Amino acid sequence: MEVLVFVGRMLFGLYWLYNGLNHLVIAPKALAQYAAMKKVPAPLGMVVLSGLLLLIGAITILLGIAIPVGVAALIVFLVPVTFWMHDFWNVQDPMQRMVEMVQFTKNLALIGATLLLLGIPEPWHWSLAE
Repeated sequence: MEVLVFVGRMLFGLYWLYNGLNHLVIAPKALAQYAAMKKVPAPLGMVVLSGLLLLIGAITILLGIAIPVGVAALIVFLVPVTFWMHDFWNVQDPMQRMVEMVQFTKNLALIGATLLLLGIPEPWHWSLAE
């Protein structure tokens, strides 16, 4: 079971790491344009801030340290993004509405999975905290 938890932790952490790098290095301008379209204030600044929150979450999960801090960072990112950026109820085009609904429900699942991390007793196996 320890191996499965470790593999799951690595996959989950790498997901957040990629997304953080996407916000900060790979595509910040494109994400800022999307945020501007959604009427996010200071879109580039918010993309950078969200990228930092994603990296904090990723690093804590990958290293197995400061888990409540990482969970908090990811929840602070996920909740507003889920309801602001993926507001499918405001989308008129049926195809785009479906895309936003998928993103909305995916983010709800990610919120749940992130909160589940708080239930794994610490220190986690194969972590810097062990």
